[in-house]
Amino acid sequence: MKPGRLLPLWRGGIGILSLSALTLLVAMAVGEALGWPFLAQPLNRWLSNQLERSVNLASADAPASLGKNAFSIRFIGGVRLKSSQIEVGAPGWSTAGPTLRARDVLLELRYVDLWRVHHGQPLHIELLRAQELDAQLERLADGRASWQVGPAAVPAGTADRTPLPTFGHVTLSAGTLHYRDEPLDIDMAIRLRLDEAAAGSSRLQVQATGTWRGQPLTAELHSPATPLTAAGATRAALPLRLKATVGRANLLFDGHALDADRLGNLSGRFRLSGPSLAAVGDPLGVTLPTTAAFLSSGVLVKQGDTWYVRVHDATVGASRLNGAFRYDAARSVPLLSGRLGGSRLLLDDLGPVVGAAVLPVSTQLPKAAPKPQRSQGKVLPNRPFDLASLRAMNADVLIDIDHLDLGTRYLEALRPLRGHLQLRGGVLSLEDLQARTGEGRLSGSLGLDGRGAAAMWTARLRWDDIRLERWVRQVRADDASPYVSGRWSGQAQLRGDGVSTAQILGSLQGQVRSSVRGGSISHLVVEGAGIDLAEALGLLLKGDQSLPVTCAAADLSVENGVLRPRVFVLDTPDSTAWIDGALSLANETIDLRVVTSPKDFSPLTLRTPLHVGGSMGSPTLTPEIAPLGLKVGAALLLGLLNPLAALIPLLDPGNADEAQQGAADCLALSQRGKLKLFQTATKR
Repeated sequence: MKPGRLLPLWRGGIGILSLSALTLLVAMAVGEALGWPFLAQPLNRWLSNQLERSVNLASADAPASLGKNAFSIRFIGGVRLKSSQIEVGAPGWSTAGPTLRARDVLLELRYVDLWRVHHGQPLHIELLRAQELDAQLERLADGRASWQVGPAAVPAGTADRTPLPTFGHVTLSAGTLHYRDEPLDIDMAIRLRLDEAAAGSSRLQVQATGTWRGQPLTAELHSPATPLTAAGATRAALPLRLKATVGRANLLFDGHALDADRLGNLSGRFRLSGPSLAAVGDPLGVTLPTTAAFLSSGVLVKQGDTWYVRVHDATVGASRLNGAFRYDAARSVPLLSGRLGGSRLLLDDLGPVVGAAVLPVSTQLPKAAPKPQRSQGKVLPNRPFDLASLRAMNADVLIDIDHLDLGTRYLEALRPLRGHLQLRGGVLSLEDLQARTGEGRLSGSLGLDGRGAAAMWTARLRWDDIRLERWVRQVRADDASPYVSGRWSGQAQLRGDGVSTAQILGSLQGQVRSSVRGGSISHLVVEGAGIDLAEALGLLLKGDQSLPVTCAAADLSVENGVLRPRVFVLDTPDSTAWIDGALSLANETIDLRVVTSPKDFSPLTLRTPLHVGGSMGSPTLTPEIAPLGLKVGAALLLGLLNPLAALIPLLDPGNADEAQQGAADCLALSQRGKLKLFQTATKR
């Protein structure tokens, strides 16, 4: 064909293509202008097939009551769907109603978000506006979720990670949401209402009821909400007020959020109260100790998945605490870090942490809550530890307490107490422990390994130069000198395992060593221990005096919860006392003997070893009968011959050699004590 004839054909083809393109553009423009009303039914079928559930969009032939613009969809710049009603059915495995039912809906989706959904990422809805919306969201224990669409498989072990859709902008006049989540143990109903106010603004009200992590929940949120802004517009912080009760914890929050629908960049003041700190930790999945009743207030800030809390004042029982904390929930294992301080902490307020069974009357748990039980006659706490909570999070907290009350009026408080608390992979430790009491100091570390079925407890403690007359409160009449005084030092290395404090103490292994220097002890106590009636009577008449302690040392071995003295000696210019036997923490029984050897003459004494027995809850102190019976029997027989002869068995000449040697050598005293203990034991 000649070139001259090809030119008209070329021009004709170009004209046809141009006309076709123009026609297509005009059709697209008309379709976009009209909103593609004829696509409603095809979209219903296509979406139902793709989502594997029924989808119904209001079509152009909808009832007149729905208005002329019952359905429209546009595709330029993203998908923009407007419909008088939308209903998305539940998946086949669900017994609930439709997953979504909405009226007068405007929905905007970006193509980039649809592309991400195609590659397995959660759905993001850029804009959702509806007059009314009802949703039924549920997730089963195996991870199947009603907001998953299409044949999406749930990988094993990820049942609690199925993400919910996210939203850019949401405006609802009214709505209800029933959310049931088996992996998180959540089942609650949420009701939302947007009331119109003056100047085109509105007020958002949200009410929620149900259960959260197994705890009953009620909540109310109020916030002024401005009309929906265009996509990408800057949002202003909105004031909001939240009042919630979860389990036995109560929260009141007044603050601001970036927007009320997502609570983004949350900040404000809070007031939190409850019968125990654990009542707050349980619904949040945060490991907090069981304590006495508490009330706290401060400032809370949320940025993304990170929470910041500054506690200005926290009252736990009679304790006064404060602190600053950071909780990072974005980590695979959440991390709590910060500082815990305070002017005063009472050990009684943390009694339940170590398994105490009884709380102060003012902080008793409700009658519906079971009280921990203890065996009859037992005094060691046997409340089981919540070891699973140790594995729920990690922690890194510095402790700085001005005053730690030990929970007894007989011992001076620790002032101050400092340490570094860490929780990693179920292992709780308190390192760099430093405290002062009785003008002395305490240092060391404690640990609780909760990775197994039973906890492993370790302690490495050292105490130096603690003045016993200060640390042990000894109030005596007429300003008499204290029963015991001196500088007490020692160390302990212990370990044990169990699911309660009683079990751990009942399995203890290790050793405890201590000594007292520059001390004194009540003369009356010494004579009483030796049952020296004459000297004791004289002291009662003329008044007690303090005897210098020339040697006081103890070396205790601990095996299977039983403490046995390898060395336990107390030496004064008047007498020397040795102690042997055993104290069992496993069955809480006492079996100790005190043998006293005098150094001076006494005209009237029933000197015999004393036995400390019974249980830790009900100890007994009795003289050993055999040696005492011999003295009394001899005195009675001699008294038949001559009344004055009855005093002969009660005379005690003392030990002049011990009086001359003194107690310069504690080791020699200890060795001599072992022989004397053996001799008295064989005479029983």
